[in-house]
Amino acid sequence: MNRVRAIWGGIGVAVLATVLIAGTAYGELLTKKSLSLEDGKKAAAGAAAEAKKNNWKMAIAVVDDGGHLIYFERIDDTQVGSIDVSIGKARTALAFKRPTKALEDAINSGQNTAVLSFPNVLPREGGIPLVVDGKVVGAIGVSGGTSSEDTQVAKAGIDALTK
Repeated sequence: MNRVRAIWGGIGVAVLATVLIAGTAYGELLTKKSLSLEDGKKAAAGAAAEAKKNNWKMAIAVVDDGGHLIYFERIDDTQVGSIDVSIGKARTALAFKRPTKALEDAINSGQNTAVLSFPNVLPREGGIPLVVDGKVVGAIGVSGGTSSEDTQVAKAGIDALTK
């Protein structure tokens, strides 16, 4: 009987410690900045408005801080290949916490070609991280135009969300 109490007592302490740790993590989650569906729609709407203003056919992807797609928009007649490219640019900007243009520039200058061997990395201009209070909370990726057009549209999406 004492052995059973000792084992249960040890389990009870472990359960209590887990609850306390989980409670702390839960409290941190409550204060964590994150993107909502509305945020994703707002960013994509700003980007789409810029693309339409210039008559550019674009695919626009917004991902959360885990790289999961939370909103996607494809303007009519945008090439199908731009769908996966826009998502890849958003995920790459998130993973490296910098615009994808920085990675493309590093590769083109010969400074960092190793990034080409990383799985699921798309180091092409047009992906920009979304930063709130110094924390990367997601990213936007755009594809369908030239590199500078993709970035211009992505920046419009960021501006729409931060204004």
